[in-house]
Amino acid sequence: MRHKRSDGLSENRAAPADGSGPLPEAGAEAEAEAGAEAEAGAGAVGGTRGDTVAVAVAEKRALRRALLEARARLTPEQTAAAAHELSRHALELTELTGAGTVAAYVSVGREPGTRALLDALRARGVRVLLPVLLPDDDLDWAVYEGPERLARAGRGLLEPAGPRLGPGAVREADAVLLPGLAVDGRGMRLGRGGGSYDRVLARLAAAAVPPPLVVLLYANEVVVRVPEEAHDHPVHAVVTPEGVRRFGGPAEDRAQPGRP
Repeated sequence: MRHKRSDGLSENRAAPADGSGPLPEAGAEAEAEAGAEAEAGAGAVGGTRGDTVAVAVAEKRALRRALLEARARLTPEQTAAAAHELSRHALELTELTGAGTVAAYVSVGREPGTRALLDALRARGVRVLLPVLLPDDDLDWAVYEGPERLARAGRGLLEPAGPRLGPGAVREADAVLLPGLAVDGRGMRLGRGGGSYDRVLARLAAAAVPPPLVVLLYANEVVVRVPEEAHDHPVHAVVTPEGVRRFGGPAEDRAQPGRP
């Protein structure tokens, strides 16, 4: 199905979200600050290269903070409406319509909602893999068996209760849906800074046929530039409540009108 195309990108900062004053951050969103602080250690490299890394780390930290503040101002009504539209657009993606296995995640706090999307994919007969956070911050995977089979885990996360399949199970996915905080016009994604998905993306990049990578965001989180480091990997598309935008990769239907 064709979507209305919009090429407007916001500046490299978060646009204010509508709603009341700041609310407490929840779940994985509250981890972004801690992850960003840990990331600062990566700048301990001498000379100009070390300075460049330090600048990128500082820019990422500032952008994360602004985006999380914008999310904190969203009302429950706004997040519910956004989740409905996000699911509708995502389910029309060609990367998902023919997929037998999709790696995804359970949204928490004010992340763009994925609950309805997970249930719709499962109803289609898609095998949905969900992450399980390991003690070393790598991700294991298990099959989604419905909302009643989700268990509360550390950091406010919800994880599948079924058998663990191992970190390499993500390579079985025909498409991967990623959390994030921002993406730019090159497809460079800003994560939370903890490094879990850096490992996943490196694992997928080494696959014989890497699957398409799709990040789920709010519209204001599509920005002009995401600060980039050597370990960062671009995604192929972004889905927001307003539609789809493609950046290139396995799915070559870029003539399909997309989102932001």
